[in-house]
Amino acid sequence: MDEATAVITGGASGIGAATARRFAQAGMRVAIIDTNREAGQALAEELGGGASFRLCDVGDAGAVEAAAGAIDTEGPAVRVLFTSAGLIANAETVLDMDMEAHERVWRVNYLGTVHACRSFGRRMAGRGAGAIVTVGSINSFMPLPLPAYNVGKAAIARLTQLLAVELGPRGVRVNSVAPTFVMTPPLRQRMDAGLRDERRMMQTHALAKLPAPEDIAEAVFFLASPAARAITGVTLPVDAGWLAAVSYNSFPGPLPTLGG
Repeated sequence: MDEATAVITGGASGIGAATARRFAQAGMRVAIIDTNREAGQALAEELGGGASFRLCDVGDAGAVEAAAGAIDTEGPAVRVLFTSAGLIANAETVLDMDMEAHERVWRVNYLGTVHACRSFGRRMAGRGAGAIVTVGSINSFMPLPLPAYNVGKAAIARLTQLLAVELGPRGVRVNSVAPTFVMTPPLRQRMDAGLRDERRMMQTHALAKLPAPEDIAEAVFFLASPAARAITGVTLPVDAGWLAAVSYNSFPGPLPTLGG
């Protein structure tokens, strides 16, 4: 990729950090946006090459706009936005869910994506070039007992399509990645606390291994790269075959096995 800046929201850890490293490896300047000052600053120092960190809650539209304006004046033009910032939720029912927690997940996951896409998308459109990659999920495709997270991820898939149509004529492509369960520290903590069952997770995937953050980063890098110049408005599953396996394994009878 040519000299340009890649902005990563939620870039201080997990998928965001892995993606920040991937774009830095490609020679791009990386701008990290996160609420974790210590981790964000440490990663920016690790990456070098003019990488920067900006403390910002993506749920605050004004803060995101201020960050976009500052990043825009610091270095090469922003050509890539990856909206990785998000919160994970635990299973609950719609009727009994914690509404305060629901609103926070919605504010960060969905509205945070909207704020970032608006602030950076306007600037990309003004220059006539750019690529935005949002973070969807397997939750974008099927219902799971995560009312705020599940519905928010479905909304992001539709938002991605809307933005692709609106920004396409201005030279900006907009796509989404849809990970399955990814082995990040938050997932491991939930597994250790008994809130996620690793055995059941593996039974619902076609592959015998869950993706790592680096696997998602490679998909993001592809979608933002010239190699994907004819691709926009798609939500790309990076799911170890979860979508295929969930349907296949629901067959109401003995499942066939491969011989020999």
